[in-house]
Amino acid sequence: MEADVPGTVLKRERTRDAVLELIELRSPGDAIPSERALCSLLGVSRPTVRAAVDELVAAGLLVREHGRGMFVAPAKITQELVAGDRALTVPQAAGAWSSRLLEFTTLQAGARVGRKLRMSPAAEIVYVARLRLVDGAPMAIEHLHIRAELVPGLSAQELESGDLYEHLRTTHGVHVHEAVQAIEPTVVTRAEAKLLDVPELSPALLFERLTSDTAGRPVEYVHSLYRGDRYRIVSRLALGPAAEVAPDREGHHPGIPPGDFAHGDAITSSTRGDIQAGA
Repeated sequence: MEADVPGTVLKRERTRDAVLELIELRSPGDAIPSERALCSLLGVSRPTVRAAVDELVAAGLLVREHGRGMFVAPAKITQELVAGDRALTVPQAAGAWSSRLLEFTTLQAGARVGRKLRMSPAAEIVYVARLRLVDGAPMAIEHLHIRAELVPGLSAQELESGDLYEHLRTTHGVHVHEAVQAIEPTVVTRAEAKLLDVPELSPALLFERLTSDTAGRPVEYVHSLYRGDRYRIVSRLALGPAAEVAPDREGHHPGIPPGDFAHGDAITSSTRGDIQAGA
């Protein structure tokens, strides 16, 4: 499947979301429809369904059993990492970050994204897929889902230059305040490997983030895939009282493009990341 053909990124994304919807409506150990049945149900080709299922198997959300079918995987154990004050101001990152737009369109939210953004499945969102680069090297693939009514006139140029949250603040009057983010290991698919310039099934970090504004309204749902060979996470945990110190001005919060939240907005995470050159 060609990753640069218009529509293919969105088709894979919607197929993956549809299978995720089936998983989330079931319990661990429950069966999901076969690939053939999913093709008929979703109206997509067998390779598209197989690519989505392969990704979810690799992510540990589905289990294939030879001769029996596909089943919802056992629930994962969640470990929450928080700072002592439950807030973190994100510093500017090292390196020159840029974006290359893969897809940019307006469409209905659908059931799964609608639930996350607390909006009707029929309401419109802006869907963006973009490749994030550092000093010209591909670093991450981001899938953004933004409430369309908040960003009328959002342009491709805003998504390829500068930082998104600054554009939301200055151009659209949207003040992001808090983000809840989950991080887990995964591997890249063939299409993702091509975009990131790494071998298929290379290790990666999957970030899933829900961003809210100062009124507590969900603004954006994002899931991002970061290269495992070039990205690492450093956690700073508050284990007891300490003297107040100035915030570290280097590094990059994983999953959040540099500059985002750089104007004093806080997020509920204590996880910091940086680029591990040559790793």
